Amino acid sequence: MAGKRAQRDTGTGSPDGAVKVTISEIAREAGVSVPTVSRVVNGRSDVSPATRARVEDLLYRHGYRRRPVAPGARAALLDLVFNDLDSPWAVEIIRGVEEVAHEQGVGTVVSAIHGRAGAARQWMTNLRARASDGVILVTSALEPGLHDELRRLGVPLVVIDPAGSPATDAPTVGATNWAGGMAATEHLLGLGHRRIGFIEGPPRLLCSRARLDGYRAALDAAGAPLDGELIVPGDFYHESGFTGANRLLDLDVPPTAIFAASDQMALGAIEALRRRGLRVPEDVSVVGFDDLPEVCWSSPPLTTVRQPLSDMGKLAARAVLDLARSVEPASPRVELATELVIRASTAQPRLA
Repeated sequence: MAGKRAQRDTGTGSPDGAVKVTISEIAREAGVSVPTVSRVVNGRSDVSPATRARVEDLLYRHGYRRRPVAPGARAALLDLVFNDLDSPWAVEIIRGVEEVAHEQGVGTVVSAIHGRAGAARQWMTNLRARASDGVILVTSALEPGLHDELRRLGVPLVVIDPAGSPATDAPTVGATNWAGGMAATEHLLGLGHRRIGFIEGPPRLLCSRARLDGYRAALDAAGAPLDGELIVPGDFYHESGFTGANRLLDLDVPPTAIFAASDQMALGAIEALRRRGLRVPEDVSVVGFDDLPEVCWSSPPLTTVRQPLSDMGKLAARAVLDLARSVEPASPRVELATELVIRASTAQPRLA
């Protein structure tokens, strides 16, 4: 009975459905039983690491793939993986993924790997045990070995805002960060600001570098000088916005405007200004990036670049569910448009 059950899990090695290898053949070559190979294929945890590695290596070498879900059928479970979960923008992405998952009757498992290899490997162990149908990875990166294991297991992957250059076979979803950075800077230049401070995000993230490049491009296009001392480090969180603003305000000639590469850093910058007795925007204008729900309630309401975080989550969820059903995405790289939202935190610079 076990052998017959395992045979039903036989995969295909090519899109046309031609069987390249059977579970029985894999079992014979690996020197294990058919049920053991079936347990590996189905992500069961009751297999020794050495045996699992041997079987998965053979599955990968022979081009074995799990049988695709039939067209129109529903996948059962998605994994949504963040580096950390301590940011409001993560909630917006979760909101988008959950909306699509709910519509299609799919469960969602949300995890944080905290950038630690041990945590990522534990997550992979858990993933195998629950036989997830797809993975959405957010502003993070899996070590190559783990990404190869996802491929061997036949689990599709979609990346939201890749940390670095994504794997060539992993579709990605992002936003027009460069255009957003340029639009925010052009807005401040249009108001008459020429010394514009920039609090950047983590340099390892593509979105951070794109926002900085947009800032630089706008200054260059306007013929405004690019002053390196006006660019200060940040990490997208409130504290670095507070620290970065203080560093800018300590300059001999401080900026008349600050563009922070995230809303959280912009709110930290506003607090730094408040503690120095400076008013926003009368003394210093401030612009953020993200358009989190809370910023329309800040004091003053924040001018920012709207990043469609919820829509990015929706698009990634639809893409990974399509892949689980053997439907290839129309484009491997999708960027959703950003939009400048002007509120009360920006104004013309005060005359000296």
